[in-house]
Amino acid sequence: MSMQKPLKVVVATRLFAPEVGAAAFRLKALVDGLVEQGAVVEVITTKPPKGSGVFKPAYKLRRWPVLRDKGGNVRGYVQYLSFDIPAFFRLLAVKADVVVSEPPPTTGLVVALSSLLLRRPFVYYAADVWTEALSAMEVPGIVKKVMGALEGFVLRHAAAVVAVSEPVAEQVAKFNVPHDRVLVTGNGVDTATFGLTGPTTSVDVPYFVYTGTMSEWQGAGVFIEALPLVLAKAPGIQLRFFGQGTDEPHLKEMAERIAPESVHFGGVVAPHEAASWIRGAAGALVSIKPGQGYDFAKPTKIYAAAGCGTPVIFAGQGDGADIVEDNELGDTCAWNPAEVADAMIRLLGNPASPAKREQLSAWVVANCSLVSVGESAAKAVLGAAFREVGQA
Repeated sequence: MSMQKPLKVVVATRLFAPEVGAAAFRLKALVDGLVEQGAVVEVITTKPPKGSGVFKPAYKLRRWPVLRDKGGNVRGYVQYLSFDIPAFFRLLAVKADVVVSEPPPTTGLVVALSSLLLRRPFVYYAADVWTEALSAMEVPGIVKKVMGALEGFVLRHAAAVVAVSEPVAEQVAKFNVPHDRVLVTGNGVDTATFGLTGPTTSVDVPYFVYTGTMSEWQGAGVFIEALPLVLAKAPGIQLRFFGQGTDEPHLKEMAERIAPESVHFGGVVAPHEAASWIRGAAGALVSIKPGQGYDFAKPTKIYAAAGCGTPVIFAGQGDGADIVEDNELGDTCAWNPAEVADAMIRLLGNPASPAKREQLSAWVVANCSLVSVGESAAKAVLGAAFREVGQA
């Protein structure tokens, strides 16, 4: 039997380690899974912002300067194109058996077009569906139509679409993507970092923590609006926000107006530091603003919190709320200040016991390990490549 030549996989993504964020973690897990399964991998990505740390993997990592916003994010159509346009020509110049694209759909488009020109397959890693996300924002109708057409083109031409959840897969199916080309791998966190053991931040007063992306559709302002009601029952309580996003300026304005001494914004921090703050918190805050077409989302901050043994308060409805409720990961409530305040007060009065914290962490290890998610995604990518190139 002749030896098979290892498959060459190229991953095109605007975010990658050592940057902090769910997308960067997810893509690194995918690449680790691909390498573990014998693939030769090359990552085409951006130069990380200053202070991101050093990351020198064994596989090829090709970085390109990119335009970032004031917060250091590659977020916004001009920023996206500053990565996408050079990426198109970089992809034309690289050999690959299969290419993997991460959102946004503009990146998916350049991957799709370059792949069609070079007659090679590509896989789209759908962490979410952007057309649905746009419905939560005040965006001109023409933009929604164009992005919907673009996203549909990418999804239908992909050799496979890797979805992070069943609800995302259902959204993908609405673009007339054949069912057998959509593969669900799940979502997860690095349980070695977001685990029960490790440093724990200690401050003088109890606090709740919000970590990760702050976007309009998440509506994290509801926690700030609830704070005066909580302070009336539990003086000194604080909210600690870590991360960044388009809604951050609005949240800071709200905090200054409503509870200036009780809300703190720590910016983007390293994963191990975020985990330390989560372990020390009375509870972790997660929200999805209802009625915005994003109730199918399952934020990874749920898994990060529970992995650290910290109960979650989920404000909103849909699949994220179901995860918290069905698996007893904390408390759920409607997305309004009064109910959020009641949930926070309940948790303060009945903090998680050591046994409960162990239960939360054990569930995440068993169900949401990013290593196992990366392995599943890698198998999906390689499976699509083998089908396309005709290898057995």
